Amino acid sequence: MALQRNFFLTFAYGALVAVALLPIAGLAQQAPAPAVIIAPAKIMDIRQSVDFTGRIVAIQKVDIRARVSGFLEKINFTEGQKVTAGTVLYEVEDGSYAAVVQQSEGALAAAQAQYDLAAIERDRQKQLFASNTTPQSKVDIAEAQLKKAAADLTSLEGSKAKADLDLSYTKITAPFDGVVGLTTVDDGALVGPDSGALVTLTRLNPIYVEFPVATALLLQYRKDVTDGRYSGGANVNITLPGGMAYPGKGTIDFIASNVSQGTDTVIVRAQFDNPETTLLDGTLVRVNLEQADKQEVLAVPEQAIQRDQQGAFVMVVGADKKVELRRVDVARTSRGQAVISTGLKEGENVITDGVGKVRPGVTVDATPAVGG
Repeated sequence: MALQRNFFLTFAYGALVAVALLPIAGLAQQAPAPAVIIAPAKIMDIRQSVDFTGRIVAIQKVDIRARVSGFLEKINFTEGQKVTAGTVLYEVEDGSYAAVVQQSEGALAAAQAQYDLAAIERDRQKQLFASNTTPQSKVDIAEAQLKKAAADLTSLEGSKAKADLDLSYTKITAPFDGVVGLTTVDDGALVGPDSGALVTLTRLNPIYVEFPVATALLLQYRKDVTDGRYSGGANVNITLPGGMAYPGKGTIDFIASNVSQGTDTVIVRAQFDNPETTLLDGTLVRVNLEQADKQEVLAVPEQAIQRDQQGAFVMVVGADKKVELRRVDVARTSRGQAVISTGLKEGENVITDGVGKVRPGVTVDATPAVGG
């Protein structure tokens, strides 16, 4: 009897366990399909581009200096101010220079009178000689006196011009439109040609960006242009420190004719409009050169590309929502997109997120990417 009771209890316990496991087995059979994000392969305008490190360089930058000696009477600008060409920046005491001009004018007037008198005497001696009342020697002396008076007049005209120039130098002006820096002198300071720079004037609009390009890259680009692969034009974009993209585009206006032997690079320069003076002289920037003409290519988001020992592949989701591993050739990547040369067709969907949860042949719950 005891044996029969134990057998019955064992059988009943086994039946209960089997019943309890039935829902679990059902759940395993009905596991939800993996959720993935997909995006279609699209024909896009993705142009050839390459990045460099460059530096902003002012088109014009000069140290303003005094050209005559004297005490500063006035400073006519605020440090950091934008000024136009011809703006008077400093005024040097001009009394002594104005007096020299006045003296030169008086001496010049006297010399002019001497010249006129010598001309009259020369003419009179010629008339006397014509009437045989004076010898040739008197005419020659009169001619010599006239030439001396002319020479004195020319010399004094030069002195007057120099005096005028020195007087004009007492007004120190901006030679071009630009931004003034910090002044090194104050009102009342004694300045002169040996005083050094009074202030620096920098022209910021337009402005240059210079960047080194590897010689091999430049030669390959020129060959591609010659072979007709590219038109030869390029859009120049820059990114400022902090990742802010500058809105304006530049144009290349200079390529150096010599190669830096230390780095085997060639300096290339682009010019940018800078009306708001956002670009400052000396700033380090990232330069992007982009092909000017359109290039329509087949591309997918870069995160869809997977790699193993055999190369690149993507997980393609078909119309039946089943996953297929597809080998692809990636020509290049740009702006977050991978350009596909072979292996995909336009409109085929590839997994961009959740690829680690799937394998070929499984059915997935596919959701299109935002904006895809």
